[in-house]
Amino acid sequence: MVAMALKITVISNLNTNGVLSLPPNRLHSHLLCSNPKFCGRRFIGSAPLSLSRSKKSWHGSLQVSNLSQSSASNSFDVVIVGAGIIGLTIARHLLLASDLSVALVDAAVPCSGATGAGQGYIWKAHKSPGTEKWELMMRSHQLWENLAKSIQLQGMDPLEELGWKKTGSLLVSKTAAESAMLKERVEELSQEGLRAEFLSTNDLLSEEPELVLEQEGGAAFFPDDYQLDVHRTVAFIAEGNRRFAVEGRYAEFYHEAAIGLVRPGNSCEVGAIQTSKNTLHSKKAVVIAAGCWTGSLIHDLIKQPDIELDLPIKPRKGHLLVIENFKSFKLNHGIMETGYANHQSATLNATASNSGPVYNAQDLSVSMTATIDVSGNLVLGSSRQLVGFSTEVDESVINHIWQRVGEFIPALRQESLEDLRQSREVRVGLRPYIPDGKPVIGLVPGFSNVFLAAGHEGEGLSLALGTAEMIADMVLGNPCKVDATPFALLGRCFH
Repeated sequence: MVAMALKITVISNLNTNGVLSLPPNRLHSHLLCSNPKFCGRRFIGSAPLSLSRSKKSWHGSLQVSNLSQSSASNSFDVVIVGAGIIGLTIARHLLLASDLSVALVDAAVPCSGATGAGQGYIWKAHKSPGTEKWELMMRSHQLWENLAKSIQLQGMDPLEELGWKKTGSLLVSKTAAESAMLKERVEELSQEGLRAEFLSTNDLLSEEPELVLEQEGGAAFFPDDYQLDVHRTVAFIAEGNRRFAVEGRYAEFYHEAAIGLVRPGNSCEVGAIQTSKNTLHSKKAVVIAAGCWTGSLIHDLIKQPDIELDLPIKPRKGHLLVIENFKSFKLNHGIMETGYANHQSATLNATASNSGPVYNAQDLSVSMTATIDVSGNLVLGSSRQLVGFSTEVDESVINHIWQRVGEFIPALRQESLEDLRQSREVRVGLRPYIPDGKPVIGLVPGFSNVFLAAGHEGEGLSLALGTAEMIADMVLGNPCKVDATPFALLGRCFH
């Protein structure tokens, strides 16, 4: 193996669109995306399972290269704990924007957590201008669009590489009050320069013939929203990172749980991460991006009486129902009911309602989302529950999702969920929920070189590139492109 002391500066620049890219002749030289076992939908790890499947099993193993370094060379500039979309993209940004060496550590493998269980929405439809996440969301979406453009400019197809497609989104209302709210949202987002329009029930017939609403209903239509295939995207990013292994700048330590920080004496600097198999020395920074495990992990890692911790990140369980190769009808856009925004922020013990998203005493919320993915599968959701770290499939939740979607798409009622059991897939993931709804991104108080990037809940994919850029700028000492103050830990989680 190449010793990690060797550093080779890669000529990579921030182009005029703000996207980091490598020289075209090198971009694809080491990618394994032609391998369907790696790049396809079955890009799934083993334990800890966060994806479950009924009748069929997710036993297709991730084709992970052996990039771990020998114990003599386990020294890196940055060690990142967590190989979900946040950790992967932070590693990517650091590798492309600097000559630093990076190690990526995870108790499992990429896509085995919340990242692999998502719908792939890159949407602005349900976001609100002026909120503290707005700038970060806009920056992140711009970086996603720039990445897709750069792939295209280098002779590749973003649809093939990322599953990237402009589906547009429909935020759907069923009542007059919801329609009035959507009209205000369309006006608000139009003033921000986004293409948006309100569609009446009659207008909707040409866009989505299967979507049936009462006369007072309607939809906010955002034609420029995107979705991607998360497994293709993760494969693309992961293999892009691995190109740097041959230069001694990148290594993966998968199936290795982080178990402690090496903090000499009372120093405010962490010198290494102790894993279940290795000691990984960090010369510049440690980044914890472990999703819903971040809260408990940081408590376990920082065992110092002088550090007071209160990081209230909890696992928020979600189910998605996927009907494979669905051909009974077609959806032209991604669809989401208006109540989804409230569903995202639903708190414990909400009141049950038959006329809106489902909330019950078991802390369950269900609201309608529906789309056809790049493989022709019908993807239906979604649910949220604060029920701990369980990833078991709950059939009652699947039934709730099926019934809720059927209220908007009556053609679905002609299908039998039982008859579809052989062609269905259930995705279960644990979103990193934080009560104030904002991720934590920044330096851990009391330390000079430990950063957190977690608590994105259901927006990890959407906010990933903006978060990665923000953390990379902090590590490199660059000015942040977006105000990082709302995401700071001090005053929120550390006192």
